[in-house]
This record gives sequence, C-alpha cells and structure tokens, in this order.
Amino acid sequence: MLQFSRNKLVNVRRKGLDSLFIHGLLDDDIYSLELDLTIRINDLEIVCAEGKWNRFTTPDCPIAVQFIKDAAGFRIDDRVNDKIHKKVGRKACRHFANLMIECCKCAKQAAKIVQWQDAKAEQHELTLEEFMSGYIKEAEAPDPIRISDIEEKPCESEKKVLITRNRKEITATQESGFIIDLHVHTSPASPCSSATEYDLIEEAKRIGLNGVCLTDHNFLRTEDQVEKLSQKHGFLVLNGNEITTDQGDMLVFGLNEDIQGIIRLQDLKKKVVKAQGFMIAAHPFRGFLVFGVGQTGLKAEQAITRPLFKQIDAVEILNGKVTEKENNFAAKVASGLNLPGTGGSDAHEIYEVGRYATRFSDQIKNAGDFLHALKSGNYSPVTFRKKGQARPA
Repeated sequence: MLQFSRNKLVNVRRKGLDSLFIHGLLDDDIYSLELDLTIRINDLEIVCAEGKWNRFTTPDCPIAVQFIKDAAGFRIDDRVNDKIHKKVGRKACRHFANLMIECCKCAKQAAKIVQWQDAKAEQHELTLEEFMSGYIKEAEAPDPIRISDIEEKPCESEKKVLITRNRKEITATQESGFIIDLHVHTSPASPCSSATEYDLIEEAKRIGLNGVCLTDHNFLRTEDQVEKLSQKHGFLVLNGNEITTDQGDMLVFGLNEDIQGIIRLQDLKKKVVKAQGFMIAAHPFRGFLVFGVGQTGLKAEQAITRPLFKQIDAVEILNGKVTEKENNFAAKVASGLNLPGTGGSDAHEIYEVGRYATRFSDQIKNAGDFLHALKSGNYSPVTFRKKGQARPA
C-alpha cells in the first residue's frame, strides 16, 4: 500500500549573546527544502533568511529561493504570518512560507527560554514555570478561543483581534443565488493550513456563505464524516480533494478514493469519469508572478493547447492565492475552451475564507445536488470577501 509522509523539523540554537540561529527542514515524498534564519533576540527581528531546495517538482521551484531574503527585517509580532504569506508565500513558495512561520514560532519560544536564563543570573532560584507565568501575565493574552465564543469587544489575542475586526468591517458582496467557497484547506489534514475544521466552517457561516467545500491536499473524508460536520454546524459542508497530478493540482469532487502522491492526470481522469465525478484545474497558471505572462511570451491561444485542458471539466479562474494577472489569464483560457469557470479562496487561514467563491443559480442541499449543479455549468465565480478585508489592515 502506498503511503505518504511529511516531516517538519526546526532546530534553534543561540548564536552569541544577541542572536538565535534557526534551521528548518520540510521533507516529504514530493518536496524537500531547508531554511536558515538569524533572528535578533531583543526585538525578534529577522536579520538574515536563506533557503535551499533538495527536491522539487518543476524547473520554476529553484527560482523561489532568491525571494527568501525578502523576509529580512520582519519582526516576529502579531502581523508576521501575514507578511510572510504575502512576501514569501506569493513571491517564492507557500512551502517555504509555512516552514518560515513554524521557525518563527519556535524562535519566539526559544527567546523566552533565553530571557529566563538571563533572569536566572539575578534570581538563581527562578524556575521556568515561575518565569513563564509572570511573562504571560505581562506580555501575552490568554489562548485564542473558538470563533463562536468571540464577542465584539477589544481583546489582545491575534486571532480575536482579527475576527473582531472582520466582524465589523466585512461587507461581503451580496450576490443573489447560492454561494459556495469551492477551495479551502484545514489543519491538520493539510499540513500547510493553520485553520481548523471548526474555525474555518464557523467563519464561512459567519460571513454569509451558503456552503464550503473541504478540499485538503490528497486527503479523503468519508461522506459520513462530512455529513456529521454539516449537522454539527448547521451549515452545508461538501466533500472534495485537491489531488496532485503530473500536470498540476486538481480539485476533484465525487471520487471516493484515497489517492496519495503524484498521479498521472490521464489516470485520474479515468477514475473521475468512472465515479461520475467532476474535476477542476486549480490555479492552472500559478507562478506567473515571478516571470509575468508577457515575459514568457505565452499567449492564451497557446495555453489552450496544453494537454491538461483536454482532461478537465472546469477551470478555477478566481483563486485567492494567485495574482490578478494569473486569474485573468486563466479566465481567457477557460473562455477560449468554452469551459465553465469557478472561484475559491484556497484558504489556509481563517480570515481568507470566502475571498472568492462560486455562485450557483439553484439551492444546493447535498452532495448529489452539488455534483448535478457542477455538471450543469450554470454558475459563475464571484468576489465575495473583498481583498482588503480578507487580511488584517
């Protein structure tokens, strides 16, 4: 039986009196990459950032390394995750971004240990537990609570501030029809996501979506598990899967088979057809942020001839993790192929849910309705949650 494993390791050591050196490693059956950070202890600023690939899938991957250095100058504070996703995740690679976030979390904890060691120089009997108790009272808020428990009042926790701000500021586009975010990722099913099932579904419900599709990477839920989630939240939750193929990532619905690793797109197509499912090309032109469509010389007429477009049922033309240019290019290709276009946030954080979504003409009550609606082609991608509101200001 084929098995897939992913390891993420972070090592932190003190470098002189005022710096920490952090080495991060992410290794799985597809990717292997390393990250080195030097962080100043007193203000938790990233002084130096370097990365390298050991194993990758496309010729474009190594180019991401040059953008890792853009993290120099970031401080590990309440906004650092957002900065890393924007500067490193978009310009370089989301794998590097997520590994960097993990390294920053470890650096923050290590800095507390260093502060405790320094404090012991004056208070020899000071235990780590005593120090941490005092430190938390002064500098940190209580652990974040569930979204459903958050009230509209000021609070210090990063998540609580974020949700409270969104509750007041978001004015989601109120389109007619039935609106579903077709592309989201949850933790721990997708190691690259920081949003739990509970929080992500509750946020989708709160902002006014009518449903959400859980499309974790090569991760299969049973229909019974998904139905229980719908009942628990009183909200439409649909089952999907983002599957890695030799020609890119595919959003697959209606296929109840646990596929791991990389599969040939033609083989996946046969399985989807046999299961009477539906397959969407996810962010088919992701990566053009580095080169630009004009720089590569690729025209929509040329892209249409790519073999992958002969195997799919629809094209994701609004994706929250790619550039506007890449989305526009995907829309041109979908139009040229006369294929329907869909929208999805590709959310990996709670506040990203609903950035883009898909508007269906008819109400959808279950998985059967959903597949029928997808095959009808009677839907369109929409901007649901405005870009400026999807992230902290």
